[in-house]
Amino acid sequence: MVSREDILILGLSAGVVGSLVGGLMLGIGLGLVVNNVHAGWVLVLPAAPVAGLLGYVLARKVAAKL
Repeated sequence: MVSREDILILGLSAGVVGSLVGGLMLGIGLGLVVNNVHAGWVLVLPAAPVAGLLGYVLARKVAAKL
């Protein structure tokens, strides 16, 4: 059975990990694009979906406890 503690930890860890990964991808990618390195778009465009995917993976891990 998943407890409230597990759900709280899931939310906190998904938020922190998602924002760190997405923010780093966005920051590095925009830094590259501003300096005329157009390969930076490869990091900018998937930044948000990758951050959300990490939260989904963590949620699946908690759901596996059921």
